[in-house]
Amino acid sequence: MSAPTLLVLAAGMGSRYGGLKQIDPIGPHGEAILDYSVFDAMRAGFGRVVFLIRHSIEDAFRATVGARYHGRVPIDYAFQELEDLPVGFAVPEGRTKPWGTTQAVLCAAGAIDGQFAVINADDFYGAASYRALAAHLQSGTSDFAMVGFVLRKTLSAFGSVARGICSVSEDGMLRTVVEHTKIEPEGDRAKSTQPDGSLLPLTGEELVSMNMWGFTPALFPALRADFDRFLRQSGQDLKAECYLPNSVNTLVGSGEARVRVLSSPDAWFGVTYREDRESVVARIAELVRSGAYPEQLWA
Repeated sequence: MSAPTLLVLAAGMGSRYGGLKQIDPIGPHGEAILDYSVFDAMRAGFGRVVFLIRHSIEDAFRATVGARYHGRVPIDYAFQELEDLPVGFAVPEGRTKPWGTTQAVLCAAGAIDGQFAVINADDFYGAASYRALAAHLQSGTSDFAMVGFVLRKTLSAFGSVARGICSVSEDGMLRTVVEHTKIEPEGDRAKSTQPDGSLLPLTGEELVSMNMWGFTPALFPALRADFDRFLRQSGQDLKAECYLPNSVNTLVGSGEARVRVLSSPDAWFGVTYREDRESVVARIAELVRSGAYPEQLWA
C-alpha cells in the first residue's frame, strides 16, 4: 500500500488572529506550526503533502513555506475560492468568505489519489497523533478515522473557539460529532453559546474533533452530496459555513461512513487569537529543549 497523503487546510482568513497565522513563525528558526505537522507526518510515514490555500496568498506561501520542503517530500497545491461551487449554484451578492472546511476538502479532491489525512494548518497535534493516523490509513481498512482530544485542553483563554463535540460507542466508533462554534472556558469547566443565544454547560472532559481526520477517496462522492444539500438549504445565508465535522456526522448517521476514533497521548495546542501565540512559542521551545524536535527543523 502506498504511503498516505497529508492534506493541510491553510486557506483560512485568520480574521480573529489578525493575519496569516498559517505562515506565522513560532519556532526558534522561523518555523510555522504547519512545519512541525509536516515534520511529524513525514516521520510517521506520510509520503506526500497537499496544501489547500487561496490564490491571494499563493506567492507568499510558496516562498515562505513550500520552498522549505524542496527535495524532502513531494508537495502539491490546491485552491479554495468563494466561487468554487457545484454546477447550478451561484455566490449570493454580499458573500465574501469561502464556504467552510467541507468545501475546502472537496477543492482538494483532484490532488488526492489514495488514503489521506486532513489537518488544520494552525493546529499542533503531536507526533503520536500522526503515528496513530498513519497506522490506521495503512491498515487496509475502509473505515475512516478521527483523532480525538479532550475539550478542556483545547480552549483559548482569549475568546471562544469552534469544536466538534463527539460521542463514541463502546467499540471506539464515532456515533455523532456536532460542531459548536462558540465554546469558552468557565472556571474549570466550559460552556457553549448556542445559535439561539442559550448556554449549554459542558464538563470540559468531552471528546472533541480538532479536524484531524483519516479518509479514503470514497469520501468524496458522499461529501459532494452533503455540500449540495447544504447549498440548497443555506446557500443564501451570507455567513453560513459547511463544516467537515457536521458533514461527517451526516454520513455516519446515514450509514454511509464508519469512523474509528483514535486517541493520542500528545497535547493539542494552536493559535486562534493573536494572544495565543506567546504560549505556543513557549511550548514549542520546551519541546525543542526536551529533544522532541531539532533546534533547526529543516537543517
